[in-house]
Amino acid sequence: MTGHGDAPDLRLIVITDAALAAPRDLDEIVVAALEAGAPALQLRDKAAMPAELYRQAVRYRELTRRHGALLFINDRLDVALAAHADGVHLGPEDLPLSAARRAVAAARPHSRSARFLIGFSTDDPATASAAESAGADYIGCGAVFGTTSKEGIGDERIGTGRLADVASRVAIPVVGIGGITPDNVDAVADAGADGVAGIGAVMTAPDVAAAVRRLLEPFTPRQQ
Repeated sequence: MTGHGDAPDLRLIVITDAALAAPRDLDEIVVAALEAGAPALQLRDKAAMPAELYRQAVRYRELTRRHGALLFINDRLDVALAAHADGVHLGPEDLPLSAARRAVAAARPHSRSARFLIGFSTDDPATASAAESAGADYIGCGAVFGTTSKEGIGDERIGTGRLADVASRVAIPVVGIGGITPDNVDAVADAGADGVAGIGAVMTAPDVAAAVRRLLEPFTPRQQ
């Protein structure tokens, strides 16, 4: 489904993390990922004040447009709208989906541009189905293999079985997240995911371009 027709290309969402990228420059990693073909970028910086997050978003909006990629902002709908991002990614503790959709409609009442995309995080099939009904455009499902990039999750993992359950309950794209690497990405695709979200696998990769190409591989149709 992903990447065909009107569906957004969510084969790989590269999620930013300056701490994981250090001592390398985060912008250099972002550019390398986009040049290697990453179709989407999510700006995630929970420590940044709104003004700084907005400045980052504007900078990445320019980069993603230059490379034909999507830009999502983590959590902050206000920043996403102000920076003309393609969408926002929300979690269960963020603004409810129905309220977010109303806010987008109010902010862009006469917009003829592409639909503003809203992603939602859940590993529960019923919640995923409800999120789809409430207006989510895709589901971020995890942590599939555990993660060290999000506080409070640690080594908790849902496995590919739960991922497959979520994917079977919704018609919108499902993106696996959490501990996904070039070595286990095939299992995520086999579980029915439409793509993956990569944090450490890209931010810490010695060869960013190679990591991006490998993460895209199982979701990219082979040329006939």
